[in-house]
Amino acid sequence: MTWWCTGIRWSGGSPAIGWYGEGRGERTSPLAYGRPLAFAARGERHCLGVWRAGKRTACPTARVVPGRTGSAQCPECARLDRSFSVAADTNAADPRTYRVYLAWFGPGMVKVGITAEERGAARLLEQGAVTWTWLGRGPLMATRRTEELLRAALGVPDRIAYARKRAVRDRLPPAAGRAGEVAELHARAAALPGWPDSLERLGCEVTDHAGAFGLAGLPVATRVVTELVPGGTVAGLLAGAAGPDLHFADGLVVDTRLLAGWELTAPAADGAGPADGAGRGSRSGPGTDVPVAEIAPAGPAAEQDGLF
Repeated sequence: MTWWCTGIRWSGGSPAIGWYGEGRGERTSPLAYGRPLAFAARGERHCLGVWRAGKRTACPTARVVPGRTGSAQCPECARLDRSFSVAADTNAADPRTYRVYLAWFGPGMVKVGITAEERGAARLLEQGAVTWTWLGRGPLMATRRTEELLRAALGVPDRIAYARKRAVRDRLPPAAGRAGEVAELHARAAALPGWPDSLERLGCEVTDHAGAFGLAGLPVATRVVTELVPGGTVAGLLAGAAGPDLHFADGLVVDTRLLAGWELTAPAADGAGPADGAGRGSRSGPGTDVPVAEIAPAGPAAEQDGLF
């Protein structure tokens, strides 16, 4: 039985690695900061199919997908996924209640977005929002119109690149300063005319995720994995996690979106070296992206307990 990695999952404010086994559903392996973490890629990266309404539908052809893409989906499954996507504006009839939020990722990096109310703060954790607050709640289209209003009036985007977010995580201002920036923008947003009548406005209650992400003492991100390769390994001390990123104590960052679709195993005892990309741009300089090194064949199957 093969368990395919589905990337990072945030539940109850804590990170875990997700797994999917066809016919056996989903499961997770919790992550802990300050503890060793090691894994190796085996075989090829496969499409994970479509996740909808709390259930995954497997890709009918189990297509192989490129290692460098952020989505572990083949073109056909990606098109089907987008046909039911709120983010892509292809599911305007969604009857659920939605919330509008302001999310802060670093000095001058604030975005506005929406998320289903039933998901709570999960969306903010998934994006790596360090500090954030709700703005309002209501029907989907009312929250979407509010999002557009704030983007136009306040000049805040609805997307910020992950590379920009991770570049500043080790040098953030104190909690009071970032909370003040969010509160100021909330006040400016609340004073704007033109909010939809069907949207219930919410007061400013700032939440900070520095503790959940383990940002205190986070090392400078010096290297970022851009691709897994068969037999490649990552091993090191997990220092923190934010959004999809795993931060290791030696400065390596692994975007777990690149892990999705792989079978991950425990590294072979003689091949579990440091997570430094050795053999593929060994000890690259700051900001240089390196693929995971090729090493000796991997060991036990990912289904075993204790891999993560």
